Amino acid sequence: MRYRPLTHNSEFTRAYARGRSFVHPHVVLYVYRNRSGHMRVGITASKKIGNAVTRNRARRVIRAALQQVLPADAGGYDLVFVARGQTPRLKSTQVAKTAAKLLRAAGVLQSAEKTSK
Repeated sequence: MRYRPLTHNSEFTRAYARGRSFVHPHVVLYVYRNRSGHMRVGITASKKIGNAVTRNRARRVIRAALQQVLPADAGGYDLVFVARGQTPRLKSTQVAKTAAKLLRAAGVLQSAEKTSK
């Protein structure tokens, strides 16, 4: 696993309140710069998405997409991915393209690419 999970509600709340948001019809990304030097990721799906099976599928799709996209050495960010209504019906490759676009817009992928070169 390349990242550590966000586990506490206060960590999610901090990312929502102080972080920047990047919106796409597939997924919403909240980015907050932390001081730990480690990348921490949280994935959420609200009850608006559907029942438990649908919400779990949305989280699985996002998790699979992040395995393809997240760099191994990008640290210092708290990322929260929020599933949207379309997320459970998408393939992980589609969500991976969306996540890469949002991470580039947030500057997370650019900073990782610069440090690895």
